[in-house]
Amino acid sequence: MGQTAGVPHPLVALAAQGIDLAKGALPLRFSPPVPSTARWSAARAKAWQDDVGWLVGCNFTPSTAGNQLELWQADTFDPATIDRELGWAADLGFTSIRLFLHDLLFELDGDAFLDRIDRVLDLAAGHGIGVMPVLFDGVWHPHPRPGPQPEPRPGVHNSTWVQGPGAAVLADPRRWDSLRPYVEAVVGRFATDERVHAWDLFNEPDQRNSVSWGRYEIPHKTARADGLLNRVFDWCQAIDPTQPLTAGVFVGVSGAVERVSRINRTMLSRSDVISFHCYSPRPRLEATIDHLEGYGRPLLCTEWMARTIGSTVDLIDVFADRGVGAYCWGLVDGRTQTRFAWTSWVRPAAPDAPWFHELLHPDGTPYDEAEAARLRAAAARVRGGGRGAGGGGGGGRGRDESRRGAP
Repeated sequence: MGQTAGVPHPLVALAAQGIDLAKGALPLRFSPPVPSTARWSAARAKAWQDDVGWLVGCNFTPSTAGNQLELWQADTFDPATIDRELGWAADLGFTSIRLFLHDLLFELDGDAFLDRIDRVLDLAAGHGIGVMPVLFDGVWHPHPRPGPQPEPRPGVHNSTWVQGPGAAVLADPRRWDSLRPYVEAVVGRFATDERVHAWDLFNEPDQRNSVSWGRYEIPHKTARADGLLNRVFDWCQAIDPTQPLTAGVFVGVSGAVERVSRINRTMLSRSDVISFHCYSPRPRLEATIDHLEGYGRPLLCTEWMARTIGSTVDLIDVFADRGVGAYCWGLVDGRTQTRFAWTSWVRPAAPDAPWFHELLHPDGTPYDEAEAARLRAAAARVRGGGRGAGGGGGGGRGRDESRRGAP
């Protein structure tokens, strides 16, 4: 694939991302919270938190899928593996998963795709686990194609993961409304379903993918992503689901996050509950929580844990003590290959390199028994009424209520 005409060289994209990070590094005192335009009041968001309790879990892709398309396409949809691995998640004390969808699956399969989502919600509920679906994603390959997916590149992190919508749609505002039927069908079908904990509207929408597919990204991606994200918020607010809407900040989160970009301000102002990504060591994680608590809304860290850069499993105690929902990246080592670091795009990792993400081997045994024990202990402590207990405990809803409100 040749370089897309008009797209900056990857070094230019990397420099632009560096400027964003530099703005985010300003002291927190220079970055007051932005006013809320969210659908929910802070009081309603807190009532939701009291209902569901402390949410702890992972970003879940079954080990047999390398990306969202492979997860959901009929030929590779693998409920047996999903069920087995969600059972392992429950054994770690997890009560929730973050689950990536894709607009192309609705375009291709319509109601059959929705039925597969329903099946996974049922499998998760059978293990006492709720779900946070992710509607769109701005990370990795910008040109998704349905059908058989490529084999993972040896030693490379998330080498087949795809963006959704693809670059051609994101680049053209005239095409954004073509995504509305997908959003309305998915959110509408599950809008009162207690198996759904929350809706994540767009994962890292302005991600420049500098170390991977940066040369194929569209110009002005941040502005385009902000425009589309606002439209998705509008569509979802019109549906008015009983679950909160959110989109997570990820650039500059431990500094002046509001000053980084307009899209950060959009995410912080329009989200019913505040979500964020933080792959930093304890001091920066605690600074991030301190700052975002200023919004007076429940906090969800929807991505964390990257061992070799200091985001280690012991940080689960910070999340538990502060009552911040926590979704680590990955569960079972498999076709996503996210046990390898992001830098494996520059230099493929050795098979025996220390794990970056993921918690379990393909047979379900922990990468580190001490890590697994720590996760279980944190979950048990909160369920037992310890700090961070949020009122509901565990997954917040009993298993026999998991179908209430489902179509």
